[in-house]
Amino acid sequence: MNTGIRAVFNPLMQRVRAIFARGRKAQLDEELQFHIAMSARLIQSRTGVSAAEARRQAILEFGGVEQTREETYRQRPIWFLETLIQDVRYAIRGFRRNPAFTITIIATLALGIGATTAVFSVVDRILFRPLPYAHDGRLVSVGLVAPIVPEEFMLGGSYFVWRDNQKPFEAITSEIGVTPCDLTERSPARLSCARVEANFLPTLGVAPLLGRNFLPEEDRPNGPKAALISYGLWRSRYGANPGVLNQLIDIDGTETRVIGVLPKDFEMPTLEAADVVLPQALNEAAERKSAPEHVMYAFARLKPGETIPHAQAALEPLFQYSLSLAPPGFRSEVHLRVRSIRDRQMHHVRLTAWVLLGAVLAVLLIGCGNVSGLMLARAVSRERELAVRSALGASRGRLARQTLTEALLLSLVGAAAGWAVAEILVRVFVDIAPAGLPLLEQTRLNLRIAVFTAALAILCGLFFGTLAALQRPRSLAATARASNSGSSAWLRRASVATQIAVSLILLSASSLLVRSFWNMQRQDLGIHTNSVLTATIELNRERYSTGQQQMQFFLDAQTGLRRLPGVTTVAVSDSLPPAGPHQEMVFQRMIVTGRPQPAGAADGAGGTGGMVAWRLVSPEYFRALEIPIERGRDFNEQDSHSTQNLMILSKLLADRLFPGQNPIGQHIHPGMSEPEFTVVGVAANVKNAGLSESDEPEYYRLRRNLPEDWGRSSTLVIQTSGSPQFVTPWVRSQIAAIDPTVPVEVGTMSQRVNRLADGPRFQAVLLSVFALTGLIMAMVGLYGLTAFLATQRTHEIGIRMALGADRADVLRLIAWEGIRLIAFGGLIGMAVALTLSRLLQSLLFGVGAHDPATLGAVAALLALVALAATLIPARKAMRVDPSVALRAE
Repeated sequence: MNTGIRAVFNPLMQRVRAIFARGRKAQLDEELQFHIAMSARLIQSRTGVSAAEARRQAILEFGGVEQTREETYRQRPIWFLETLIQDVRYAIRGFRRNPAFTITIIATLALGIGATTAVFSVVDRILFRPLPYAHDGRLVSVGLVAPIVPEEFMLGGSYFVWRDNQKPFEAITSEIGVTPCDLTERSPARLSCARVEANFLPTLGVAPLLGRNFLPEEDRPNGPKAALISYGLWRSRYGANPGVLNQLIDIDGTETRVIGVLPKDFEMPTLEAADVVLPQALNEAAERKSAPEHVMYAFARLKPGETIPHAQAALEPLFQYSLSLAPPGFRSEVHLRVRSIRDRQMHHVRLTAWVLLGAVLAVLLIGCGNVSGLMLARAVSRERELAVRSALGASRGRLARQTLTEALLLSLVGAAAGWAVAEILVRVFVDIAPAGLPLLEQTRLNLRIAVFTAALAILCGLFFGTLAALQRPRSLAATARASNSGSSAWLRRASVATQIAVSLILLSASSLLVRSFWNMQRQDLGIHTNSVLTATIELNRERYSTGQQQMQFFLDAQTGLRRLPGVTTVAVSDSLPPAGPHQEMVFQRMIVTGRPQPAGAADGAGGTGGMVAWRLVSPEYFRALEIPIERGRDFNEQDSHSTQNLMILSKLLADRLFPGQNPIGQHIHPGMSEPEFTVVGVAANVKNAGLSESDEPEYYRLRRNLPEDWGRSSTLVIQTSGSPQFVTPWVRSQIAAIDPTVPVEVGTMSQRVNRLADGPRFQAVLLSVFALTGLIMAMVGLYGLTAFLATQRTHEIGIRMALGADRADVLRLIAWEGIRLIAFGGLIGMAVALTLSRLLQSLLFGVGAHDPATLGAVAALLALVALAATLIPARKAMRVDPSVALRAE
């Protein structure tokens, strides 16, 4: 028996000793030769090449004698290019062998990079791209800030004093705004005209595309009439004909000479559209002597090396001079402001732009985390191959370069696919974005965006490629059939926890914005909008030059519209709530007859008291919008034929003017130069400062059938018994029957209100889409990690079950991995969300930045979804057959 045992055992021991004697290097060479032979057969069967050529390609594929080859390459001038080409070829062959892996990564990167590219193209002009002015960083907007004007401004006489005595600026210029104007030559057209100082373009650093700038004598009250036309008007109306220079055109009935064409990219510093730029032609001598009347907007170019804070300090004496001209009580509400032109243009949308860019970058980060998880999983599966190459002499840098090459190749292909995604998303953004987003129509995917996309792709590739390249192949992996790298598992866990944290931040921000938008939509506007149609009309200056002509047109329109079927009420107003341009005055200027004038009211010593809105309305206004009259009475038709000055107050204004008193019958002077008005009623409050701002006190003046009560611009308010859209074509026809040359803008009141919510809706929808995309990606990553770890622990599960563990123990074992990541990532995400949500406060309405209900619901939702993503692979692991698990490696 012993002889038999020895006969079997001795040859086996000799074989073992022979293996050890050959050493680890020989064993690895034997393993490598086996793989080379198998790969050569596969290459020969696929390509039909000779056996020698197939073996040569297989040797290259498996890196035979890699260190020697790399040293040889380094002795050649193009060694790096050759190794790069080899790495690319090797990577492509690997991707072709695993198409599911390749397609998944490319699709993930295409979505992330494409969305980021699209959003960047929208916010680039807001945040980063230079303005179309020479040395735009030195251009500033300068002026006074007061409650009466929303932006910094100057007043006539003060501006000229500032211009003469300022020191920090190389040049200072002004403009007095953009207003409608009429081109009254052949084919009349309504244009927008800007009126500027003669040195306006030189101060901005802009030269006309054709022609010249204004001369000083053209910027005088009786100077020669000159105009610069926009590039768009030059192309559309004059066919880009250079012969337009020195031609005379009729602007508002005045012959004006075209002296130049503005550049294609020219824009006013206020971003108002201007078809024609004219000299403002102010009487400077009169402005200096009289009380300032013209509101002007000033822009300046800082001297080289000058800073905005220093310039503001240098202007303080001039500011004090202007302040001394204001009524004493107003002085506490007037401030000096100097800021960059970009800040003036973009301050109201800058936060929105940063939020959107941050959100899409967060989605990209989650996507890169998913890709890094896939790359790490692939690195684990290739650990044996990499260990063989390392044992044969491949350096750590050589293997890392191969991994980075694969990552960058995938990233660049993903970016190319993402470019197509970005093209689609940009069109969607332009269609759904609110009108208030500056320069949105100019959004294009151009070379600048392409460079950004390429840089983004390289950064993404380096990010997830470096994580995979950090994996060091273990020496035992060359002979083991399976392995589990602890560092790989740790990196995958960290990646998934980060994805959960970022997903929670996105969900929190989007939930706050959605709830804010919901609150905004549900608030009571104080007006009826569902069956109301509006028709805004601005009459031609030449055809309707007198108040009598203007009044007659609108009275004829009212009469004709009342006869239309389905029309119940027709009113006329100079403006409409809940937002938009309306007339305002300072509350302190409202004087109640018979009441002692408050101290300082005449000179403003009591302060402004805020602003009061007012509208000029016809008697049917309150019935058309169904605004309740809470006290007194409404205007009536008899009132419109009288010469009385009648007024209706809003409840908010009545409570401020007559606290605890009856305002009916009281007499008010709305301003020192205004006649006395009699209060006949008190109307319910309506939203009049937008959907998110606090309401202003308001009063309504009766529009009588007197020429002085009418103007060229008014809005018809038409209440219908059915659908407003059904009446729209009849309204247009009726206006055309009176005068076919009058343009009319028709829309429903609901559409006007909905446009006000376009900005909040855009923010909420876009951020919600990003948050949902991030959540899905994060849950996919969590699911993949849990499934991967469960697979790696199959043998351990079999041993545990063989030793008595039940399925519930296995479920807890696997699920605990996911639960720890959910808790860790969730806590970090909640802490960051609480910190960052404060930045959203200015975008929220009716909800706090740290609203516990919203944040609690988000945390619960994420926990439930994440737990489901963990339990699915955990339940699969607990159903493993112990006998199968014990045989697993």
